[in-house]
Amino acid sequence: MLIEGAFDSRALANMNIALDRVCEKIANGEKHMVRKRVAKQIIKCARSGRTTLGDLTAAGRRALIEVVPSMK
Repeated sequence: MLIEGAFDSRALANMNIALDRVCEKIANGEKHMVRKRVAKQIIKCARSGRTTLGDLTAAGRRALIEVVPSMK
């Protein structure tokens, strides 16, 4: 899934920061499966036009609601 051409540089920067912020807060945040799930939600949020850091971070956190419990 290539996203570089789909978003401006500010949106891409916010997306990367949001991914890092969300994943650094959880024990399994370095795992590819978790980061991929969070990233998909962040991309979905950005595609809907919401590209602020707050919106993107919130979208990433919502993805964890489904991920973290299933990893136990």
